[in-house]
Amino acid sequence: MTDTKRPFSNSLALAVLVLLYERPMHPYEMATTLRERHKESSIKLNYGSLYTVIEQLLREKFIAVREVLKEGKRPEKTVYQLTEAGRNELIDWMRELVSSPVKEYPVFEAAISLLPVLPPEEVIDLLEIRLGLLKKTIDELAEEDRACRQMNLPRLFSLENEYYKALTIAEYKFSKDLLTDIKRDAGGLRSGWTEMRKQLLAVKAGARTKETAATAIRKSQKRKENRQQPID
Repeated sequence: MTDTKRPFSNSLALAVLVLLYERPMHPYEMATTLRERHKESSIKLNYGSLYTVIEQLLREKFIAVREVLKEGKRPEKTVYQLTEAGRNELIDWMRELVSSPVKEYPVFEAAISLLPVLPPEEVIDLLEIRLGLLKKTIDELAEEDRACRQMNLPRLFSLENEYYKALTIAEYKFSKDLLTDIKRDAGGLRSGWTEMRKQLLAVKAGARTKETAATAIRKSQKRKENRQQPID
């Protein structure tokens, strides 16, 4: 594993390297293969970003053009292949991702860090909505698990589903526990929250007062300037 900063962090770039590790492909075939394997649930995929990633990989010499196909009046198809540098990057990158945990920034975590902007009563209602949606997702994932078992698919093909299910269940438990703690004010959570919210609103009110005062001063100065202007 290298200590140098990796030129890519986009998981779509990783997916392209893996596809070309299997065999040379053109972009449409890459997108089709990812969708056939249902990888779009784990990797954000659209044609615009796919072509951007391909251009970046070309610049880094991780992939190269193998051939350009032309069939009748159809548009040309550029087939790409993995280079030796690309293969080394792929293996090194995968080893790093599997072995080394990294700090990620989920949007729900960001929302939790900023909760005092909302009143506790509203957050209770919002968490109840979230729990309902999470429960629906967990049920859908369980149904997908049953479908995979009925088709006797090897577990390897559903690992990302298992991972997402585990994360969703963990988030459901956290949200449910948080909701319970807010309702019963566990550890002074709600009272402390209310106090922080009062301070936040006070700061906001003070900022508005300063803004209003500054506006009034500017208007007063403007009126004085208008009175001082000579009359033709």
